[in-house]
Amino acid sequence: MSLINTQIKPFKVQAFQNGKFFEVTDETLKGKWNVICFYPADFTFVCPTELEDLAEHYDEFKKLGVEVYSASTDTHFAHKAWHDTSDAIKKVKYPMLGDPTTQLARNFDVLIEEEGLALRGTFLIDPEGLIKVCEIHDNGIGRDASELLRKVKAALYVASHPGEVCPAKWKEGAETLKPSLDLVGKI
Repeated sequence: MSLINTQIKPFKVQAFQNGKFFEVTDETLKGKWNVICFYPADFTFVCPTELEDLAEHYDEFKKLGVEVYSASTDTHFAHKAWHDTSDAIKKVKYPMLGDPTTQLARNFDVLIEEEGLALRGTFLIDPEGLIKVCEIHDNGIGRDASELLRKVKAALYVASHPGEVCPAKWKEGAETLKPSLDLVGKI
């Protein structure tokens, strides 16, 4: 069963951001757009490249009103230690969610049970708590934050323009489609 358009399940985790620890719950996400990017583990190899890439695009997400969260099955304490020791992770200004109980990874169907680690899962959640984008990669395949940003812009456009859809490779400002009987067989 797909997670698309399903309500996020209740959760409560500890986060690290800008030198502070705090709690994040499913209720924290309500009322705004959010991205959660799961990754396998702190102090690894592909993970810091992805989190650094997200950090370099974080201001663009914020300008769109979208909060970004990274999440792994490490603790919030491990996130702080990684942030304090890695040049790439020092750039991270968004909240880093600790999920040592694996509840969050289970909720989003990205937990590798036998390893206690998460797959590379990316989720875009709308203000009502519905999952609008779900992308899951094998852990050897890194993601591209600019492609995620394009998908976020498309989702925001579709949400604010009922009856319109964004075609493949759509970029902000490009033409959209209005599905109708007149378009059938003409694309």
